[in-house]
Amino acid sequence: MHIGAVVLVEGGSDRNAVLALASRRGHDLDAEGVQVVVTGGATNMARFVARSAAPGVRVAGLVDAPEERYARGALARAGAVVPPGREGLAAHGFFVCDPDLEHELVGALGLAAAEAVLAARGDLARFRTMQNQPAQRGRDPVAQLCRFLGAGSGRKHVYATALVEALDPAAVPAPLDALLDHVLLRPPGG
Repeated sequence: MHIGAVVLVEGGSDRNAVLALASRRGHDLDAEGVQVVVTGGATNMARFVARSAAPGVRVAGLVDAPEERYARGALARAGAVVPPGREGLAAHGFFVCDPDLEHELVGALGLAAAEAVLAARGDLARFRTMQNQPAQRGRDPVAQLCRFLGAGSGRKHVYATALVEALDPAAVPAPLDALLDHVLLRPPGG
């Protein structure tokens, strides 16, 4: 199979979100020569950029805002000249979630719709219990929800897909949208 693009993501939940969005748009990334590779964290990005770079292969990525510097450093080590700002990273196919993918997804859905996704999966009561814990009281509900998604074993992976599936097609978070456009629509070097 010809590999035309490699998408580097920090974790499995990011991979699930990318695959779910592509599927919703009628794309089978594997069949279209796009590999989505989990790096095991942004600090490993440079190794994966170097490993993935090959003639005719577009390397792209999705990172959380606190890890932006690792993507920038990985590209620089690979010889890329990356202009300042997120636009510079985007020009090289790397897109930043602010502050992370979970916040982007919950923000795009809205709190009520995100809670409806939890309710449909039987987790809303657990979320309400967590909200009542002393450390959570008074915190922003979106921050609470993102904490909840990351706290359970495997929960982040499951909800990455579920939240993407619940999105209005016109409200996809910009980093995910731009990433798919980059690897699916734009020709190499374009």
